[in-house]
Amino acid sequence: MKKLPNVTGVAIDGRGVLIAGPSGSGKSSLALELIDRGARLIGDDGVVVSPEDGRLHAAPPVETEGLIEIRNVGIVEMEPVGAPACLWITLAKDPPRLPLGPEQRRVAGCTVPEIRLYPSKLALALRVEAALDMFGLDR
Repeated sequence: MKKLPNVTGVAIDGRGVLIAGPSGSGKSSLALELIDRGARLIGDDGVVVSPEDGRLHAAPPVETEGLIEIRNVGIVEMEPVGAPACLWITLAKDPPRLPLGPEQRRVAGCTVPEIRLYPSKLALALRVEAALDMFGLDR
């Protein structure tokens, strides 16, 4: 088991999406947008991962299980889930405009497709859902 700090995770239809980026980049805000669209919280600003049957599995860390920060509002409780990690999103200031495909992120001995997205508020949740459909691993 390995804890990934500065990573927020949600599950969309049982497929885990791990969102990485520096503090203040919008990981929790993106997670909240996705949750509003039907996703489930895995973990906010910390996710525990472990290899299971050759796949990376993401789960909430015990110390913050079920908690997510809503900036300028406070901490909110939600029922967390675990899920196979099917896509890694990196919020970055310099992503390629038209990538040829996903990069590969190696975590805990497993490989997950990685897409870098500019953390603009314009349709970011839709871009994550599209990337999961296009490049994400199946459950």
